[in-house]
Amino acid sequence: MPEHNLETLLEEAMHVANNYPAVANGVANSLHEYLRYAVLRLLEGDAGPRSPAVDVTVGYGRDAAMTDTWRSTVSWWDEMPVREDCTRFRVFYPDDVAHVPRAVGDVMGALGAWRVWSGDAVDVGAYEYQSRREVHYCWPLGHPVEDRLNERLERDTQAVAPNGGCAGDVRAREAVSDPAQTGGLEARTQRALDEEMAISLLAKGGQYEVCSQSGRVYDVDVIAKTCTCPDYQKREPDGGCKHLRRVDYEIKHGQVPRPDGRLPQNRE
Repeated sequence: MPEHNLETLLEEAMHVANNYPAVANGVANSLHEYLRYAVLRLLEGDAGPRSPAVDVTVGYGRDAAMTDTWRSTVSWWDEMPVREDCTRFRVFYPDDVAHVPRAVGDVMGALGAWRVWSGDAVDVGAYEYQSRREVHYCWPLGHPVEDRLNERLERDTQAVAPNGGCAGDVRAREAVSDPAQTGGLEARTQRALDEEMAISLLAKGGQYEVCSQSGRVYDVDVIAKTCTCPDYQKREPDGGCKHLRRVDYEIKHGQVPRPDGRLPQNRE
């Protein structure tokens, strides 16, 4: 893969880290998250002249969670091994485009992701994309491209820190449950904010992946107001379970992407 494609990806990830830091709040690996959003911006047309000419839509999430969500819709999904420590990208493009758009291959190649499937979107239960085609890529947590991004962020931080000192670990994030920002909340919601959770957009339309403090992963649908956790499945508590409440709070405060997949806090 030509170096300029990796350079473009890293520049966009730096842009995300500097302009949209809230997207990594509560996420254990902020570098992985910045790079995932850089892919979304580059392929969906949010990165200016570097965006592809073909209409592309990106969805992604942890591979195990995406498998749990969609394997019941197609027979072949169960035939592929689940990659626990991988992000799976689902990339949609027009059905009149004969091959996977070159921009998609370039960005995924620079990221270090590998192609695992392609075909008609209808074959993977994506009813809203029946007139499109789809390609899947997997990308592992801890890929060396994260180290390249970390080196740049550290240099950038040192360059702006007073007296040449380092302003701190670039992986450190602000706590979601800052008392100054969450005072007066209903007690159940406050407890949801106090617990450690990692949240990311699983699919556009309001589906989010929540990795709880226990390490279990649940799917939250903020439109249908459902969650796959035992508390919701057994009791359906008023106001939602802690996972629904946490996702709702972070969407409203710009700490995770909106249900349409757009990044919050646009400073451009």
